[in-house]
Amino acid sequence: MDKYKNLLKVIAIQDLILANPTHNPPSVSLDFLSRLSQKLHLNRGAASFLRKYPHIFHIFYDPNKFRTFCRLTDAAMRVSRQEAEAINASLDVVVDRLVRLLSMSTTKSLPLRAVFKVWRELGLPDDFEDSIISRNSHIFKLVDAHEPNTHILTLTDEMRDKSFVACVENWRVMECCRENCAVDRTEIRYSFKHSYPPGMRLVRDFMAKVKEWQRLPYVGPYEEMGEKKRSKAGIMGLEKRAVAIVHEFLSLTVERMVEVEKISHFRKSFAIDLNIRDLFLDHPGMFYLSTKGKRHTVFLREGYERGCLIDPNPVYNARRKLLDLVVLGRHAMLINNESRSVENCQTQKPCLQDEGRDESI
Repeated sequence: MDKYKNLLKVIAIQDLILANPTHNPPSVSLDFLSRLSQKLHLNRGAASFLRKYPHIFHIFYDPNKFRTFCRLTDAAMRVSRQEAEAINASLDVVVDRLVRLLSMSTTKSLPLRAVFKVWRELGLPDDFEDSIISRNSHIFKLVDAHEPNTHILTLTDEMRDKSFVACVENWRVMECCRENCAVDRTEIRYSFKHSYPPGMRLVRDFMAKVKEWQRLPYVGPYEEMGEKKRSKAGIMGLEKRAVAIVHEFLSLTVERMVEVEKISHFRKSFAIDLNIRDLFLDHPGMFYLSTKGKRHTVFLREGYERGCLIDPNPVYNARRKLLDLVVLGRHAMLINNESRSVENCQTQKPCLQDEGRDESI
């Protein structure tokens, strides 16, 4: 996460460069990026930030325009093409993700601006309004909202009755089929996978509450919620349903992670009356909340092991390569420059050599 916050800035600049196809290869002027420094959170200016990542950005001077420009390096362009190809190859999966997201809504619809917030997390192509929504008119439709200049993305009537099985059910089935399964099959019916960091102290009272919570029945994310009950059991059931919804939401994302601010835009549509951030903090065995930088990001614990996705996908693999270039920074460049300097020193012959002087000195 420490490097990921810089990755977000890199992606923002990369999108600006790729969105300017008038140049070949695509590029933007350094003056243009400098004007956006504050909006892009480039505290030390655009030029300083770009020079930190020579494996991603190439700065060059155009003598015809008397201006300095920035383009992506060949390595960064390859990664960008790999991600685009991976997204285009998985359009069927992307459509299914979007249908599932809409199906979790109480009205089977979502504000289009909310979907725009998480288009990258869902692995949608940047032109998803045309490539996904318009081309699948038998599944999706856009309707005008009550507010001006806003649209609602909704499922067609034929798709509204389609049933789905939550991702957690796959884990429950695998747990029940294990030979050494020590959990009662009636208990696992409403359970979620929990895992805790090695340094976390688990007291007896806490584990007893977790066990009791695991047994608590709840309405699944794709089921009709019905009337809300204000009893203690009813409130606990609503809280568990909210956990199930955000668990399913994270399971649908490419990297099993999302910014807390972004998922908060879906609270009303999913009928979640609780504070989303508190929800993550109350269930540390399921969610990991990172507070690095100004953005708070939540991870699905069961999806990760040693900082990597357990079940990676082609889109994730391409994005990981870009993160690797961010982590690399200027390191390899410095090593290469030092190596060249050493080689040059070794190949150079002395200009002046005193007679009789020991050359081994």
